[in-house]
Parts: sequence; C-alpha cells; structure tokens
Amino acid sequence: MNVAPVLSAAPAVLLHLVTVLPAAGIGAWLILASRKGALWHRRLGYLFLALMIVSAISAVFVREINHGGFSWIHLLIPVTLLGVGGGLIAARRHDVRRHKAAMLGLYLGALVIAGAFTLAPGRLLHRVLFG
Repeated sequence: MNVAPVLSAAPAVLLHLVTVLPAAGIGAWLILASRKGALWHRRLGYLFLALMIVSAISAVFVREINHGGFSWIHLLIPVTLLGVGGGLIAARRHDVRRHKAAMLGLYLGALVIAGAFTLAPGRLLHRVLFG
C-alpha cells in the first residue's frame, strides 16, 4: 500500500475521500447491524446523510478523470442528493418501505458501485492499493 498519492491529491479529492470512507462504514452498520428506529440509528443516520451531501458536493470538483471536465460518474451527484432527500423525507413520514429502499439505493449506488470504479487502473485508490 502506498499512501503517497493520497497525500499529494487535490483538496477536493481529499475532502471526498474523508467523507466517503466513514460514510461507507456508518452506512454498512446502519443497514446490517443497527436497531432500526433506535436513537443511535437516527443519530448516525443524520451523520451518514451529512457525509453523503458533502461527498456529493465535493465530487463536483473532482475532475481528474477527464482532464478537468465532467465524466459520466458525475451523474451520481444529483442521484446521491435525491437519494438523501428522498430517504430523509420517507423517514420523517415514517414510510419505512420507502426509507429502506432509498437508503439501500443510496448506499449501493453512491458507495458500492461508484466505489468499485475507484479501483480502475489510473484512479487514485488503484494507485494506493496496487502501486
């Protein structure tokens, strides 16, 4: 593992990274292990959503893939923000089915699928993990 690429990354990339990593762990715990509706589920849920909002906004400024331009992965920014909003509204309305669907979609789309693309050759995490 070589952390040098992270240390020399642009501020937007660093902000994106430091919000995505805890969001991935918190989100996994919320989905798999937390007692739904409990105080800690709600508190960590708000933290998860805040991290996802900052992550999505910071992603606007991460443009290394297309030499300063947007790429198709930037389409996940509005999808992420809509997922955050939809999940929050559903939770406040006590619509458990919609909340669960929104949060699973947000986690799988914005963290798992998008995260898998960060391992592509030439990307930052690929360089960190595989040299």
